[in-house]
Amino acid sequence: MSETTPTDDLTDEEAYEQLREDEYLGPIVAEVGAVSLDAAEDAFQRLIVSILRQQVSMASAAATRERLFDAIEVTPAGIRAADEETLRDAGLSRQKTRYVNEIADAFHEHGWTREAFAAMDDDEVRETLTEIPGVGPWTADMFLLFVLARPDVFPVGDLGVREGLKTLVEHHGEDPEMTRGEMTAFAERWAPVRSYAALFLWQVEEELGERAGDVVP
Repeated sequence: MSETTPTDDLTDEEAYEQLREDEYLGPIVAEVGAVSLDAAEDAFQRLIVSILRQQVSMASAAATRERLFDAIEVTPAGIRAADEETLRDAGLSRQKTRYVNEIADAFHEHGWTREAFAAMDDDEVRETLTEIPGVGPWTADMFLLFVLARPDVFPVGDLGVREGLKTLVEHHGEDPEMTRGEMTAFAERWAPVRSYAALFLWQVEEELGERAGDVVP
């Protein structure tokens, strides 16, 4: 299966209809209803938010985001102008302070915009972003999902997606222990709407738990 390109024009309803017929995800899709891939307007800000969310709870990341956005203008120029103390006071670790500065420098140097990334295919976006220190495969996938709204991204690096898939498989009486490679291969059944499948996988445990009481901790 080839990588998703910017020319794909799948609709939310088409993705819903495909996944509703799936043996595994179908009941969850029917329960939750259609979901949307909503593209963020500001590519730089959304990438910074992904950095803030690395390896911390959503609550912690949200608090840091609020402090950071209150303290400075979150643009490449704003980040580059901020001193380290300001960024640390907002809640960024020393490492994340370095990462957001690296991203700001890269956006400034290359003049990147959302439109520039939209002209790239998925692999080009991943390759471009992961050249920036601090931006790994997970962060690049979040960018593809939530900045560019690409329909066929399966972010196997995301813990919630992996746990959702394991719960889904176990609910069907199958062995949930899979490597990331095996998970990626399993998810091929959902192409070319794997991004939508990921949105539903983030809700699997909640939905199955409500009906069956068998959520995996």
